[in-house]
Amino acid sequence: MPELVGIYTTPGPVADCARHLQARGFTELEIYAPAAFPELDDVLDPKPSRVRLWTLIGGLLGVVTGYAMTIWMSYDWPVVIGGKPFASIPTYTIIGFELTILFGGLATLFGLLVVGRLPYGRFGHEDRAYSARFSGDEFGLAVVCSERDVEEVTALLRASDAKEVNLVAP
Repeated sequence: MPELVGIYTTPGPVADCARHLQARGFTELEIYAPAAFPELDDVLDPKPSRVRLWTLIGGLLGVVTGYAMTIWMSYDWPVVIGGKPFASIPTYTIIGFELTILFGGLATLFGLLVVGRLPYGRFGHEDRAYSARFSGDEFGLAVVCSERDVEEVTALLRASDAKEVNLVAP
């Protein structure tokens, strides 16, 4: 599917054009900006990141590993202390907590790499719409559309004061 990129000098028209495109049913939008701008952040309502699922799984795996490891070790090498049970959950909570943090942090890092497809060249994901000028002083709005909508999207981008509209090669 073709991808059109509109290049702007200020963030206001980018936000307005993105709202118009969303109202027309275009959902695959990407905004490029040299810095964070509240009006641009409010336009695209991103879905919650899937990285948090990686963190949850890592944390749960850590707490289960912490308790299972300590309970297994207490029954494998029992230390008899006045008739108390070998495995006592409250005493192993610290180890369970520490492994929750460790596994959750490592899973978050791994999730960032997988979900973010980092490094870009390794997993075949390269952002063809991005330009180095978007890190300087210009703004970009990339829209993925069908072949029949190219003219309509181009007209919308130009009508919203885009100084340039480019078709990105698929």
